Amino acid sequence: MKQTIKLFFGILLLWVLLYQVWVVLHILWWVDHNPESTAFMAAQLEVLQERAPDAKLKQHWVPYAQISQHLKRAVIAAEDSQFVVHQGFDWVGIETAFEKNLKKGRIVAGGSTISQQLAKNLFLSGHRTPWRKAQEAVITFMLEKLLSKRRILELYLNVIEWGEGVFGAEAAARHYFHSSARALTSAQSARLAAMVPNPRFYDAHRSTRYLNRHAATIQARMRLVKIP
Repeated sequence: MKQTIKLFFGILLLWVLLYQVWVVLHILWWVDHNPESTAFMAAQLEVLQERAPDAKLKQHWVPYAQISQHLKRAVIAAEDSQFVVHQGFDWVGIETAFEKNLKKGRIVAGGSTISQQLAKNLFLSGHRTPWRKAQEAVITFMLEKLLSKRRILELYLNVIEWGEGVFGAEAAARHYFHSSARALTSAQSARLAAMVPNPRFYDAHRSTRYLNRHAATIQARMRLVKIP
């Protein structure tokens, strides 16, 4: 019995180590190659194709230089104001989110940084488990060590969800404003940034009072933000 348990844990440890190597190799490849898809994009495509077998995602990769400076500032202002200085984790933000959630008695705020969100989007499922949170932290550490802040933000802006089947800044700009990621204005960028926490809802409800107010707040903060 003991030998069986030892064998089981040995195999489990080997699997975990091999998975970490697989992750590292992917991140190293993405230093100068663009991912064709992500775990989250694949999961959402599967959901869409259950309803419409011919469904496809809207996503078009654009390099960092072709994304509006306004959008970079807006997303950082909205999602991770300490992005350029932290090492993947904003401990003050996590503490603040914890206090807000404790006060409300439910999840009303998240403390995830852009790097953590990118880790989830690239590799992980949407299921919240202790294993996933631990793996998210490991991947976040890898991303910060192996990629520049500029590259992390470039990846993030090209793969995050911005609506029903809409992924990345270029697709979002076309979907909502019939524009390009390069041409997004300050106001448009702030609105897109305000949609990030719940993009499918805001795709269907594009002018709620909260969204308008939140976008205005983000736009006011954008001038204070540093971008890589």
